[in-house]
Amino acid sequence: MRVRKGRHDAVRIRFEPEEAALVRTLMEQLLEMLGEPPAADDELAAVGITDQVDKPDDPVLARLFPDAYRDDGEAAGEFRRYTEMGLRDGKREAAGVVLATLADVFGEGGPAGQDGGVPGGSSGEVELTSDQAQAWLRALNDIRLALGTRLDISEEWYEEAERLDPSDPRMPMFAAYDWLTMLQESLVRAVW
Repeated sequence: MRVRKGRHDAVRIRFEPEEAALVRTLMEQLLEMLGEPPAADDELAAVGITDQVDKPDDPVLARLFPDAYRDDGEAAGEFRRYTEMGLRDGKREAAGVVLATLADVFGEGGPAGQDGGVPGGSSGEVELTSDQAQAWLRALNDIRLALGTRLDISEEWYEEAERLDPSDPRMPMFAAYDWLTMLQESLVRAVW
């Protein structure tokens, strides 16, 4: 992966096929976790209101949609009722931008060359407008929060990862988290 500033505030990211596949898979998983948008005939949803006022049971969703008022459950529920739908829509939209920009380069079938992907599984370069780069940053942040929550990442996570046995089933997730951190940091530097 290589990130660089392009012309006219564009950002270019060169991905190896495996890297693009990882980003695509994680974005698809994020979308699945966020769930489908409400049905078009849902009257409350039409004005951005949900009847769901409880903090999610899933720790990842609770991290992505934290309570606004920790000491006041009723106020937290009301705040969630009027804001969570819009937040979920924004997260879905950002993940959708990532998937669409990857598909522009690697095709719908994936980065390994199937169904219109890059022939032979070669690397490809994604070019992002300023708005698309911002969406990528938001979506990468959501993925890192999700992985960090699942791994129980703390300030000492590098030390913990260094002590892990290479056969530990969490090792690929730690590696993905570390790589996503580098991607996000490189993208931030290219944008600003």
